[in-house]
Amino acid sequence: MYTDSEGIILRQIKTANSRRMILLFSRKYGKISAGSSVSEKGRSKAALAMRPFTFGRYELFKNRDSYNINSGEVIKSFYKIGEDVDKYMCASYVLEYTEKILAEEQPMPKIFDLLIEFFGLLSERQKKYETLVSAYQIKTLALLGNTPILDSCVICGRKDELTAFSVKDGGAVCASCQNKMSAGSNVSLIFNAEFGTIGILKYLLNNSLTSLEKIGLDEEAQTLVRNILKSYGEYHLDIAALKSESFFMIK
Repeated sequence: MYTDSEGIILRQIKTANSRRMILLFSRKYGKISAGSSVSEKGRSKAALAMRPFTFGRYELFKNRDSYNINSGEVIKSFYKIGEDVDKYMCASYVLEYTEKILAEEQPMPKIFDLLIEFFGLLSERQKKYETLVSAYQIKTLALLGNTPILDSCVICGRKDELTAFSVKDGGAVCASCQNKMSAGSNVSLIFNAEFGTIGILKYLLNNSLTSLEKIGLDEEAQTLVRNILKSYGEYHLDIAALKSESFFMIK
């Protein structure tokens, strides 16, 4: 069956006979693996659509248990990302993260649209790229049904003096409950909510990516937010360490 879908390439691997195995995040079918003989080299519209950080429309042949990409065309190229090493690292991290959180052949149109929005904003952003990455991550957690509780203590419901974040319990913790936590608790999963961290997480969750255009976290706050979201994803979504993580820099 011939079909088509908008999509963005998450990853590709060269195989034998000039073929490639493409991991495509498609709007219509979700994350799919597809073979292809189309090369990213050259100036044809199909070749341009196979390049990194490109939002394209792909012609697919689908049989019972596999896909093949026959052709493609560019809808939007975020080429500026490839011209800046720090943007490139952030975008590569987000692609790998997105690959890990998606199930095979399960359409996730809201995450798809969020990813396209992220690339558009990252392409034009001048600094503090990681703030945008953190916002993307917490929004995808919510879209996957794993929203952290940030308006009240996840243990007792208290709404003030939220002094910590418990990864295991899934959200903010008040001072009283933090003090009562047993000495045997896994302290690596409990973070002191310094630098207004709970408020920052709420803001990133509740405001659009576009509204963050001129907002950037300072280094201390960004490091804490990054560590919380990393631990949260590992614990609740079983995301192991990402290969691109070692190259991920604060900007």
